Amino acid sequence: MSVYGVSFDLASKQPIVLLKTADADTFLPIWIGHSEAAAILLKLQGNDPPRPMTHDLACALVDALAGEVVRVTVTELRENTFHAQITLSQSGAEVEVDSRSSDAIAIALRAGAAIFASDEVIEESGVEFEDGEPDFEQIHVADGDEDVDWGAFRRFLDTVTPDEFALGDDEPTSS
Repeated sequence: MSVYGVSFDLASKQPIVLLKTADADTFLPIWIGHSEAAAILLKLQGNDPPRPMTHDLACALVDALAGEVVRVTVTELRENTFHAQITLSQSGAEVEVDSRSSDAIAIALRAGAAIFASDEVIEESGVEFEDGEPDFEQIHVADGDEDVDWGAFRRFLDTVTPDEFALGDDEPTSS
């Protein structure tokens, strides 16, 4: 799978990472936290923070121990939560580490590791869009959101920065 991008669910005000299957037009939407969205966006946009973030630190630790992040796999959807495994290799031996899917994706992007999802997860939660790409004009609109300007929303997604996801709506901002 590849990371197609990060979107924003207007109804729940939660970020979503969209994974795309390599051989089909099937997308796997995974609702994630704001800090994980910022970490994923940071890497997708080719930006490096001045100091290592948590996912950068995890990759540095694996490297320092002469290991390698081989792949990450979204393994299951249990109780509305996606679960993932990070496969590490060290001295020819592989180790599976349980992970949140968002953290696994952020680490895979930093390590250049392959991203997979189990067939069951794709069958259960995969979404196919007309014309093969997400059409934000066709997203289900929650009650009260009928006046959403989807064109403006698409432009927002194309220009949003990781810093804009750093704080949730209920967190104080410094003035």
